[in-house]
Amino acid sequence: MTTAQMHRLLLAGVVCTTVPLFATRQDTQAVFRTQSDLVVLHVNVFDRRSDAVPDLPQSTFHLLEDNRRQEITFFSSADVPVAVGLILDGSASMIGRQHMVLAGGAAFVRSRHAEDELFTIHFNEHVEYGLPPALPFTSRESLLLAALARYRPAGQTALHDAVIFGLEHLKRATHQKRVLVVLSDGEDNASRASRDDMIERARASDAIIYTVSNADQRIGRAGDAGVLRKLADVTGGVAYFPGSDEKVVERFDEIAGNIRRGYSIGFVPSNQARDGTFRRVKVMVIVPGRTGLSVRTRDGYTAPGGSGAR
Repeated sequence: MTTAQMHRLLLAGVVCTTVPLFATRQDTQAVFRTQSDLVVLHVNVFDRRSDAVPDLPQSTFHLLEDNRRQEITFFSSADVPVAVGLILDGSASMIGRQHMVLAGGAAFVRSRHAEDELFTIHFNEHVEYGLPPALPFTSRESLLLAALARYRPAGQTALHDAVIFGLEHLKRATHQKRVLVVLSDGEDNASRASRDDMIERARASDAIIYTVSNADQRIGRAGDAGVLRKLADVTGGVAYFPGSDEKVVERFDEIAGNIRRGYSIGFVPSNQARDGTFRRVKVMVIVPGRTGLSVRTRDGYTAPGGSGAR
């Protein structure tokens, strides 16, 4: 296995097998019977200005699982290719604001790398993919911009269904760092799935979710900020509440940069029970002489096995 292949497996959070440096052909079969469950977390660190902090060494990171200290056995700050879905409100509340969607999406598209896998989902009471059915992902600017402009605002709002569709679609990606960027005011009046269904699906996924509120305070539409915060909190993302359409575009640009300044840290849990329980994790960053740093990562993971998985 090449170093690059191992790196992709580590970022996937899959069951990882340790092979001795000098393993021979004869002992390879026996070696691969020994397995360790490696849990990988994607972590962002921000300063007081909400700017992502790069170039921190592994020694500054400290990890707890269910309040027990864990040894970090994998660490990476490399800029790896990402799979990203833009989940965009296309309900009637967006009439007259389509320029914001196009400008924000375009800002994100401009920051892409050639290896990235991008897609768009547009929702009102229906959930629609922006790309053609035969093309689940692309990094081509012309196709992405066409996808952004494909739908016109109308109808009700099925946010819960759209997020779940996005999470399912990300499972088809080849890249293991996976992100959803959700533009919504947090309200829902048309989904089949409940709010709790959406949150639990998000928590069980390996995706990071960033939410950007499009609530329009000028016309008394405050939206549901709690839903947007919860989606971000359980997945290690950030919820943004810009005060104008221009600020929405700026937040899209900011998110595009922040997802590339993160860290991936892995550990083999000291609790080796394969019981399907949900385990809380907490990551702290301690930099001598520096204060005001905040850490964002998902709030936990589900252990393999068992029948009580969340």
